[in-house]
Amino acid sequence: METANGTKQPSNISDIVHKFAKVCRLRSIGVFADENANGNGNAFEDGSDTTTAGSKETDENVHQKVHPQPLDEGLSSSATARRHEALETLISKLFANISSLKSAYIQLQAAHTPYDADKIQAADKLVIAELKNLSELKHSYRESAALSSPLSFPKDSRLVAEIQEQQSLLKTYEVMVKKFQAQIQAKDSEILQLRREFDELNRKTAKLEKRLKRKGLLPVEAGAEVEEEASSTLFAVELNPSLFAEAAEAAARAAHDFSKPLINMMKEAGWDLDAAANAIEPGVVYAKRAHKKFAFESYVCRRMFGGFQEESFSVKSEGYSVSIDGFFHQFLAIKAMDALDVVSENPDCAFGKFCRNKYLEVVHSKMEMSFFGNLDQRNYIANGGHPRTPFYLAFLMLAKSVWLLHRLAFSFEPKVEIFQVKKGAEFSEVYMESVVKNVVPADDDRENGVGKVGFTVMPGFKIGASVIQCKVYLSGMKCAD
Repeated sequence: METANGTKQPSNISDIVHKFAKVCRLRSIGVFADENANGNGNAFEDGSDTTTAGSKETDENVHQKVHPQPLDEGLSSSATARRHEALETLISKLFANISSLKSAYIQLQAAHTPYDADKIQAADKLVIAELKNLSELKHSYRESAALSSPLSFPKDSRLVAEIQEQQSLLKTYEVMVKKFQAQIQAKDSEILQLRREFDELNRKTAKLEKRLKRKGLLPVEAGAEVEEEASSTLFAVELNPSLFAEAAEAAARAAHDFSKPLINMMKEAGWDLDAAANAIEPGVVYAKRAHKKFAFESYVCRRMFGGFQEESFSVKSEGYSVSIDGFFHQFLAIKAMDALDVVSENPDCAFGKFCRNKYLEVVHSKMEMSFFGNLDQRNYIANGGHPRTPFYLAFLMLAKSVWLLHRLAFSFEPKVEIFQVKKGAEFSEVYMESVVKNVVPADDDRENGVGKVGFTVMPGFKIGASVIQCKVYLSGMKCAD
């Protein structure tokens, strides 16, 4: 028994050691044999079972390949791609947000010039919103880094961010284009204004050169820049009775035109026009009530032509003397200019003084007080000014026509004589012209049917043997059927 048992025991111990070594070797390289539910091997069961199990494991290990255990390569590549895509999306969102912030800031700047409170408020809200978006991106990135987890964005977020960036850039360009357009318009307006000023300076320079050239104060070379056509037209004017007749007719029209606003202002001021007409020309029998307007026209002409026979034309000036050619040159110079331009350039010139004196004669203080409620305009004119009011501008047109007629009258040799007829004189077609046509004497028994002069409306003139009829209103007439 002992011999039998002694020969059997060494074989079992050798198998156990062999299997233990093999198991240790397999575990060291990461390959394990099948284990039971408790994780314990069956290597220490009885000899027959152990031998059978050992032979099976040996057969399986022959066909099994041994590999190390690294991370799964497929899973690692997918995670890296997701991180890369999330980072690109984050950068795209960051660029889009910065572009939107830039666009909002430019809109905020544009809203200040010109100042627009509503646009400023809207742009301010945009700036705040974009700053909030930047803050949210920063927090998202920090949270992802702290949790060691990749950022998560919705699908197509990167494409949406790029579109938003382009839209923001487009808005920025639109704001800049509008700003540049506004600057261009401002420059165009400035250029247009400068061109107008330049043209005005050229016009005034040309007029001044003409005046200096006529007075012999400008050399021919210096005046060569004056337009030849205008100059030739100006000096082609021939001094003759027809020219004076045209000027006299223009003065009569100007007196008629000025009397209209004068009568209208008297109406608005509550004047009794019938009483005023009778005070101007008493004892006149009018064919129509509307004919009383000629009394006011007569009043204007009487005041305007007072002192016409004097060389100075009621303008007080020491040593005032002008040659015949000088009068004609003044006529040509003033005729070519606007009356307001003349008195604006030199308020104290002879024509400027004439306008002041005649205005104060025609429009007395009581009349002006009733028109305007004050004497501000009268005081301004008396102190040497020339206002730009519509009423005074209308008067300047009248004053210019009368002044031109006076300059022309003293250009003739012998000088032109002025005349008017007395009230009650018989009408004569040689010296007179009735301002009302188709009238006949109201008294059928009147001898020869000749009317009587009620008053002179516009004086007449004698130029040598030629006569320019004075305009009169006939009293006691009636309109012919």
